[in-house]
Amino acid sequence: MSLYGLLGKTLKHSFSKGFFTDKFAKEGRTEDRYDNFELEHIGQLESLLQQHPDLRGLNVTIPYKEAVLPFLHAKNEVVAAIGACNCIKIENGKLHGFNTDVVGFRDSLQKRLQPQHTHALVLGTGGAAKAVFYVLEQLGIAYQVVSRTKTSDTITYEEVTPDLMASHRLVINTSPVGMYPKMDKAPLLPYDAISPAHLLFDLIYNPEQTLFLKHGADRGAQTANGYEMLIGQALESWRIWTGSEHG
Repeated sequence: MSLYGLLGKTLKHSFSKGFFTDKFAKEGRTEDRYDNFELEHIGQLESLLQQHPDLRGLNVTIPYKEAVLPFLHAKNEVVAAIGACNCIKIENGKLHGFNTDVVGFRDSLQKRLQPQHTHALVLGTGGAAKAVFYVLEQLGIAYQVVSRTKTSDTITYEEVTPDLMASHRLVINTSPVGMYPKMDKAPLLPYDAISPAHLLFDLIYNPEQTLFLKHGADRGAQTANGYEMLIGQALESWRIWTGSEHG
């Protein structure tokens, strides 16, 4: 038997266990299992590995995509470049880090891009945001990062003016604001500056339409949630773990 799982802090609403359990059944891998592993802090990872010597792969979610890096024995070029890991392959006791968020986000975003989407606002600075930055750089899209705290690389939500919103026609939410169960929340932005030329992309997939996306749709903007990205990154994890192309 091979064991796989999801590493995070609060996982009761996780998509991954159901997805991979169904995937293993569909592929006839009846001996394989996928479990959720909730850790109060990342230092518990070592004991988890000792308790489960049959672990062959892990997905990593909030808040450990960056904190897991010191535990890796090897990182692929994307993890090394962006400093965030959401997929681990375990071979001979060695942890090899990958980032499948990059693949999932890139494939979902590219099919929706229009010629006017040359400048983006990226909301949030966590591990998922780093995958977004990497993809935007690869696609040649300039971006401004928006955070609750101002730094040399970010502006605050209060600094997003209607003119800035109007000129940045791609807006990507990587923060958890609006996620279930706090669905009455949305990033504080001048939504009246949104037009049908905008694309609003929310990495959240639960609920299907966040308040952020609803504000965009109400003003005629194109919108996309994170479900397609989630499927894409999960299938890429499958390929990394099993060597099988996803179907």
